[in-house]
Amino acid sequence: MASQLRIPSPLRRFTGGDAAISVNGGTIKEVLGELFTAHPEIKNHLIEENGDLRNFVNIFVNNEDIRHSGGLDSEVIDDSDVRIIPSIAGGVDDLTPPELARYSRHITLPEVGMDGQKKLKSAKVLVVGAGGLGCPVALYLAAAGVGTIGMVDYDVVDESNLQRQILYGVSQKGQPKLDAAKERLQNLNPHINIKLHSVAFTSANALDIIKDYDMVLDGTDNFPTRYLVNDACVMSGKPNVYGSIYRFDGQVSVFNHEDGPCYRCLYPSPPPPGLVPSCAEGGVLGVLPGIIGCLQANEAIKLILGIGNLMKGRFLLFDALEMEFTELKIKKDPQCVVCGENPTVTELIDYEQFCGIPQAEEKKNDFDEITVFELKDILDQDNYPVVIDVREPFELDIAQIGGTTHIPMREMENHLSEFNTNDEIIVHCKSGGRSAKICKLLIENKFTNVKNVKGGILAWSKEIDSSIPQY
Repeated sequence: MASQLRIPSPLRRFTGGDAAISVNGGTIKEVLGELFTAHPEIKNHLIEENGDLRNFVNIFVNNEDIRHSGGLDSEVIDDSDVRIIPSIAGGVDDLTPPELARYSRHITLPEVGMDGQKKLKSAKVLVVGAGGLGCPVALYLAAAGVGTIGMVDYDVVDESNLQRQILYGVSQKGQPKLDAAKERLQNLNPHINIKLHSVAFTSANALDIIKDYDMVLDGTDNFPTRYLVNDACVMSGKPNVYGSIYRFDGQVSVFNHEDGPCYRCLYPSPPPPGLVPSCAEGGVLGVLPGIIGCLQANEAIKLILGIGNLMKGRFLLFDALEMEFTELKIKKDPQCVVCGENPTVTELIDYEQFCGIPQAEEKKNDFDEITVFELKDILDQDNYPVVIDVREPFELDIAQIGGTTHIPMREMENHLSEFNTNDEIIVHCKSGGRSAKICKLLIENKFTNVKNVKGGILAWSKEIDSSIPQY
């Protein structure tokens, strides 16, 4: 006959709201093993990394403290009553009168109530990225009363951020994003704790950063960090509330929750570098991160409260142009290298290398680079070589350098026959990244005299002609 494992209310969000679970096992260690298999996210709250029971957690079997009867090796007979008793002294305080007034619209919801608002207050959520998605996510979690919000970012506020990153204003340009974010969030809700991690999120620090949080919200904008977030969540047993945006399209899901799939179950490997443009290259509609970020915040709140139908095993697509939501069903891949039955990736790896991005010390160009000063000298000559601008057509409407030939990056391969392989060809773009890729393409096609303009038109605007707008 099975025993009943009683789950205290603060931990029921990890068991789907269940207050008791039927378990089999001859010892406490075996009973907990069944619990962790069914609900892996709860393990970090009960067990230390060395396998010991956390100091603030007690377990009683038939009203007897296991510390006095063998600890985790204590015997559990059939039909026992096993209770997990975490310390609550010094834990979440009752809601103060100002908090009761602030959260009254939440508390009147039967699905939230006083207990639910206390769950929000005790929750610890990590937001990776303080950009387009991280801003609305953090704002709405702070407004909802999530007690501890951690944020990871090391960037500074730039003019181009203000079109969509709603935590920041003109007066904060040049300021570290996290400093500006904390000021805004604490002004919105002084009752919560904002923890700043002003570092790059890397394989060296990811597990250490996320260990004290209940879940992670992915607000990243590049593939290496996205795969890192996924793998770190799987290895730490934390849900990954995923969001992604590009141009007019968005995606949302909840990965690594209970027996659900992880991001790698859907996308085992990333696309080749350069195949999928970044938002800086392809653009993004300003309101789109607000829509997707709010959906991520909604899923996080449902996870904390243990209510509703989560996006686990579901992949939501949003098309802003068509105003269309599409939901796809996704399944856990038993062959997944991270969360499958026999995972081969069991520790964090070099994600730059995994995504095919060469390390800085490995970069060796077969083409020359010139400065914008050198480009100006060339353009001032009566006869100068061909200078190709590989930016998109809409970028020409914003800014362009006179005397250049426009061929969008995606069309360049179709125009190679128009040039002699011995011709001197100079290539520029917005900041030098796309033009470097085209220089590499030209070299691969036997062109022998290729030059890339370092810094692109942004450097031209800064150093040569300030009337050309930055974008």
